Amino acid sequence: MEGQQTETQDNNDPIFADLGADEGPTRIESLCMNCHENGMTNLLLTKIPSFKEIILMSFHCKHCGFRNNEIQFGGSIAERGCIYKLVVTDKGDLNRQVVKSDAASIYIPELDFEIPPLTQKGTLNTIEGFLMQAIEGLNQGQEERRAAAPNVAAQIDAFTAKLEELKHGGKKFTFIIDDPAGNSFVENPSAPAADPNLTITHYERNREQNRALGISQARRGRRGGEEEEEGQKEAKKSGGGGLLSGADAEALVKRAEEGGAEHLEEVMKFPETCGLCGKRGETRMCVAHIPHFKDVIIMAFMCEACGYKSNEVKSGGAIAPKGCKITLRLTNADDLNRDVLKSETAGLEIPELELGLVPGTLGGKFSTIEGLLTTIRDDLKNNPFLRGDSAASAGRMVSLIEGLDDLLAFRSGPFTLVLDDPVANSYLQNIYAPDEDPNMTVEEYERSWDQNEDLGLNDMKTENYREDGEEDDDDKGDKEAEAKSNEEVKPAETQQP
Repeated sequence: MEGQQTETQDNNDPIFADLGADEGPTRIESLCMNCHENGMTNLLLTKIPSFKEIILMSFHCKHCGFRNNEIQFGGSIAERGCIYKLVVTDKGDLNRQVVKSDAASIYIPELDFEIPPLTQKGTLNTIEGFLMQAIEGLNQGQEERRAAAPNVAAQIDAFTAKLEELKHGGKKFTFIIDDPAGNSFVENPSAPAADPNLTITHYERNREQNRALGISQARRGRRGGEEEEEGQKEAKKSGGGGLLSGADAEALVKRAEEGGAEHLEEVMKFPETCGLCGKRGETRMCVAHIPHFKDVIIMAFMCEACGYKSNEVKSGGAIAPKGCKITLRLTNADDLNRDVLKSETAGLEIPELELGLVPGTLGGKFSTIEGLLTTIRDDLKNNPFLRGDSAASAGRMVSLIEGLDDLLAFRSGPFTLVLDDPVANSYLQNIYAPDEDPNMTVEEYERSWDQNEDLGLNDMKTENYREDGEEDDDDKGDKEAEAKSNEEVKPAETQQP
């Protein structure tokens, strides 16, 4: 019995354990690429604050003395890439912790300087530390370079002097980290409040970035064509209708039905290649209407081969001419059951907790207020980037999570929820509809130039986009064809008696 209990406990042990002094590494005998004798590799799978899961590797060959060590990221690749843009204004910003994954690049536009992905890969450091490592790397071999190529050495010395000035906080500059894997991070000292000097942008990866990360693309060649043709035949046979597969997608559709949403179309099904395993999966999509609001598009993907699931909710309307700010005062626990649609462009604020979510956080989400707050709380609990290893940051985060628990249980009394959406694609249920809600205020406002710039509206021209007297090729072709046909018809008309 004791042996069985011990075996069960071992099976339940986590793969990535917390970093501590008692955990021992895994030792594996492996080939030394220097002398081709067998050496020893030590592997330690662990997780540390602000860096999620990591794999520590160390190799030593007792025959030739060769040593090598490396750190690799052990977590999953995020669904979207991310760009952190920080304006460094003082020495305090130089002490911010930065996580740079293997796929991330660092840019300093003021110096036209880039640290590519393969340089300083898999690093947890401060901004000052990254600058110091860059200076040390550039200074390597400078003595030999001064003798062989003095002009090149002088240029490197001049550039390292500029980096030294930035390292000591003598000049304001921009620090940008671009990570297609979405696993890099720049510390926000004022978290969970928004940082005015830090901008976070999420983007969809292109095919080249997916290939560089090792994510399977759509299968090509004859076999891929046959699979796609077969999948299209299956889609035609199955047609529309049916329920969305997967627990998350079913919950989304259920929320739409319970909230009085009417389906405008049947659920559409079409095959799609899974981005993780490359096998054929199925995407299901439906359009639903939220009363007193607009259409929403619910999308869900599931791969039966590997079990991967994803779902997304998008607003199905045009960009409104003005932004919209919805403020709801929750006065009782029943208000937590109100439906809420948070678009991917909306920000969220709870003044009582000094909690603010910048646009893009959580993506598009259709749930209840209780479900939205639960998601925020769970993300804060499970995100080691926000915990940190200092007592101040850890205490502030624990206090925030406890505050969210109090709101969910409605122990702290009434509170305020603010949704600010520059494109007015977010929604909070009005339980008094069609009458006004006494606890809800809806304000429309003119978007700022920066908001229009982020949305790409400043470069978009939808009226009078053609210069006066200027015609496109289609209009010219139509007029020429019409004139030619008129010339052919006129002689025929004159010949008639």
